[in-house]
Amino acid sequence: MYKTLFIDFDDTLYDTRGNAELSLREMFAHFQLSKYFPQPDDFYRSYWDTNVKLWDAYAKGEIDRDYLIVERFRRPLAEGRDAKGQPFEPTRDYCLEVSDVFLDMCADKPGVVEGAHELMAYLRAKGYELYMCSNGFHEVQYRKLRACGLLDAFDGVILSEDAGANKPSKTYFDYAIRVSGASASETLMIGDNFSTDIMGAMQYGIDALFFNRHPESFVSHEAVKYEVSSLRDIISIL
Repeated sequence: MYKTLFIDFDDTLYDTRGNAELSLREMFAHFQLSKYFPQPDDFYRSYWDTNVKLWDAYAKGEIDRDYLIVERFRRPLAEGRDAKGQPFEPTRDYCLEVSDVFLDMCADKPGVVEGAHELMAYLRAKGYELYMCSNGFHEVQYRKLRACGLLDAFDGVILSEDAGANKPSKTYFDYAIRVSGASASETLMIGDNFSTDIMGAMQYGIDALFFNRHPESFVSHEAVKYEVSSLRDIISIL
């Protein structure tokens, strides 16, 4: 039925959250942020809350990449206080430096979601055309693919920066179909983000498989073709 699979990367195959948590702690130590945050968890919590909101806005085209890169660190850092109780006022250049170090640390982490390598080997053996479809940054995504050993698993990598638009936009999927040479009716989108991966594909006319990593806390508000909570469950479907 399907010839082509569009597969999201971050938190679908690559353990972005887990790798980023490790990197965030390394970055916290590198910049000695304990001077401003006696309780590191206060910084981590603020970072994740901010990061989720900004990536959602980025996917919708409400903010650009440069704004995201600076603000996801400026906002949580600005909550810090020095020994005298004075607020920390991070400059734009400082936030960019923090971001560069953080992304460099993230890009070399090899962690994948359980079952990722097994699934990709299975799909390759079945003869599907496999394309990674991601809103992630160009220079980081290729490093992460190499670090986790999945670069050669794909026939192609389709990034939003190359498409000129993010998932879930029609422009992104137009580009993905054109680059892959796929037919929408013979393509399946696999991803963990319901709004960008699943709704984007469905609105375009592409079937979707929702990898719901947290079914205990997220219930689909739209009917989807397939839904799984484990990558290994995909093998029984495809």
